[in-house]
Amino acid sequence: MKGVFEAKRKDGTVYYRASITYRRKHISLGGFDTMSAANAAYLEADRLLNRDKLSVNQYRDTSPLPFEKWVILINFRDNGIYFATPIYARQKFFYYYLSPTDVLKFDIDDLFYYASRKIMKRNGHLFVADYGMQVNILNRYGIRSFAVAGKDYLFLNDDDTDFRHENLAIINRYQGVAEVSYKGKKKYRARINVPGYYVIGHYHSETDAAIAYNKAIDILKKRGVQKNYTPNYIDGLSPSVYADIYSHLKISDKILNYTLPDKKEP
Repeated sequence: MKGVFEAKRKDGTVYYRASITYRRKHISLGGFDTMSAANAAYLEADRLLNRDKLSVNQYRDTSPLPFEKWVILINFRDNGIYFATPIYARQKFFYYYLSPTDVLKFDIDDLFYYASRKIMKRNGHLFVADYGMQVNILNRYGIRSFAVAGKDYLFLNDDDTDFRHENLAIINRYQGVAEVSYKGKKKYRARINVPGYYVIGHYHSETDAAIAYNKAIDILKKRGVQKNYTPNYIDGLSPSVYADIYSHLKISDKILNYTLPDKKEP
């Protein structure tokens, strides 16, 4: 059958691979248990690429092709560029299809980043594999991994699938930092969970509060606290400037003098 090739698994069992060539590109369609299933996948790919002008929204669960491959082929047909991830590009943005009903939107500037990285969803969080690590996609926009939508950042058009830069507004950029009114003035409060929240101090800038949080981590570790804190990464500061700010920041006496609670006898 055209586009179908017999292959063997490591254990010696036979299976069938389907592939198609379009615009001089050889495209693998996957492996199948039977020759007829592989042929059905080839025929559908041929129909998508060369015959019917089918759209992504016309996909059905009965398709012999997986949904991800369906999106990839339609994008290649319409836009002339092949991506290995389920992306459909438009002029100024693109869609990333997690499923037929779960679709994300990104700026076209992010196209080649996500074209080479598969987005995974777990417990409502979106991750990509980057250099062997799972990285929350929020990090790409300067948002902390487990930041809370509506509290730490906003989707300005209320669409939580729209990750275009113009639609994201960061409220709290740093761990343990929040903008507050302190003695009638706008300040940035830094606080830390030891356990139980301790206020580290109130500061004139968000950066100062973020560095104060880092300084509190260092102090608490010296005081014997073994909690695994994540320090704030401060972009745009040289080591010398960071060190100067760090050394001059005042930290609450409750942090400076913190003592571990006595362990109760069993």
